[in-house]
Amino acid sequence: MPEVGAYEFKPHERPTLPGSPANPDHPARRRVAYGAIGVLIGLAGGLGNALIAVNLPFAQGTLGLGPDEAGWLTAAYLMTNTMANLVLVKYRQQFGLQPFIRWMLGVYVVATVFHLFVHGFWSAIAVRAAGGLAGSALSTLTILYLMQAMPAAKRLAGLMIGISVPQIATPLARVVSPSLLVSGDWHMLYWFELGLGLASLAAILALPLPPSERSKAFEKGDGLSIALLVPGMSLLIAVLTQGRIEWWTSRAWMGWALIGGLVLVTTAFVIEHFRRNPLINTRWLGTRQMVRLIGIAAAVRILLSEQAFGSVGLLTVVGMTNEQMVGLNLVIIAASLAGLIVALLTIDPQRPARPISISLVLIAIAAFLDMGATNLTRPENFYLSQALIGFASILFLAQAMIIGLARTLLAGPRNFVSFTVLFTMSQSLGGLLGAALLGTFQVVREKMHSAELVQSIVMTDPQVAARIAAGGRLVARTIGDPVLRNLQGAGILSQQVTREANILAFNDVFLLIGVLAVLAAIWSYFERWRIQRSGEESPLVTLQKLQMQAAAGAAQPSTTPPRTPE
Repeated sequence: MPEVGAYEFKPHERPTLPGSPANPDHPARRRVAYGAIGVLIGLAGGLGNALIAVNLPFAQGTLGLGPDEAGWLTAAYLMTNTMANLVLVKYRQQFGLQPFIRWMLGVYVVATVFHLFVHGFWSAIAVRAAGGLAGSALSTLTILYLMQAMPAAKRLAGLMIGISVPQIATPLARVVSPSLLVSGDWHMLYWFELGLGLASLAAILALPLPPSERSKAFEKGDGLSIALLVPGMSLLIAVLTQGRIEWWTSRAWMGWALIGGLVLVTTAFVIEHFRRNPLINTRWLGTRQMVRLIGIAAAVRILLSEQAFGSVGLLTVVGMTNEQMVGLNLVIIAASLAGLIVALLTIDPQRPARPISISLVLIAIAAFLDMGATNLTRPENFYLSQALIGFASILFLAQAMIIGLARTLLAGPRNFVSFTVLFTMSQSLGGLLGAALLGTFQVVREKMHSAELVQSIVMTDPQVAARIAAGGRLVARTIGDPVLRNLQGAGILSQQVTREANILAFNDVFLLIGVLAVLAAIWSYFERWRIQRSGEESPLVTLQKLQMQAAAGAAQPSTTPPRTPE
């Protein structure tokens, strides 16, 4: 049933899915306004997490948290953000779009206000969890607003822009953070976020989305599946977040959490598999086409950790901070926008997967370019490689999303929840898994390189003695005792060895990413060749044909004679 009954929508204006807004023919000025609001909401939602993620050491020091406690701030956000769509999609379908918007924006603004008064660990966890829920809703609103900004023939372009805008939030957060933190008050981050949230709320109230249609969405068994999936995925997220920090084998709770998470998630999927009207359609998700799509989406997301973990981590090792990386992040933003423009201009319904293969090749090139890092490497040395990564990330994500949505529409609107949840999980967990695996690999390689370097350091070596003496001279003004100066010089040399071992380990990480990207690119080209050889039709082409048939049927005049008024 429609939310507003004063206007009867034409057939082509009706909502695509229950819970989605109608698609009336807007004038040009209103479309521009919808587009501007969509970009504003996307940046507000993305910066809600990015501002904390890129300044986690600063927040950690301000709140007096240890590294493991700071990791829980990230985990709390991801737990609610990843699983929110299990409930929110059906909430929109059953209760309508406008209540969804009001509640979610209210949660976002309240969570941001509470950030200003957070001074403890548990209060910070609660606020981050609320922020994750609101961030998921804002991502949805971004897509809905930007699709309204496009004419009917360009709706896919709106979807591609909507999914891409929040991805720019992380480099943008690294650009604006130094200016916001210049006073040393980390609450300035939240004042900035609160301003964006209030501006988004005002814009949405000034220009709301068109009404939607509602339908009964929640089923009796949904509660059980949600009760199993949410804690199960939360346990897995906790393990992936804390594993590298506390180390995988050092805490018994990680093993139990991993077992519990796998059991809960597996049980939920088994229950869903045998339900008549499942919340998550495992039979459809288990088809070769969907497994292929979700698999490649997760794999590319893991490889894209080269930017979030690899380059930023190495620059941090050599002493760079966000302030020194502003230029690098501006380059990444520009390259990401270029990737979006190229994706919009080159979309080919016949070969929608080709940009994904190109993205993998670009990731491989970028990783191999970064391999020769030294202690003299600076952000300028990463301009080309990180521009390639930024370009590839948007090019991949936009194409993967439209392929998945096309397959969802072809399979029926009931599968929308299934696709949304699994695609979100592939991206969130893919990024988390990428950072965890690459971080673990880097730590292991650092220990190996450190052992090799230490073996070659002997006090009888004149060069070693000269390095220790040089380090001692650095503290000569504050330490008069020559024995203590030599000890300080040895400590400085030890720090330098650790730094060099970390740099060598990051070079190994870049090599690993490059090799994996090459293997993934070969696999993607093989899959495209196999699809072409088998004659499998692109889902975008199939969807276009069905839409043309529906439009032709709607355009045919009715053969029923008009009724004569009595």
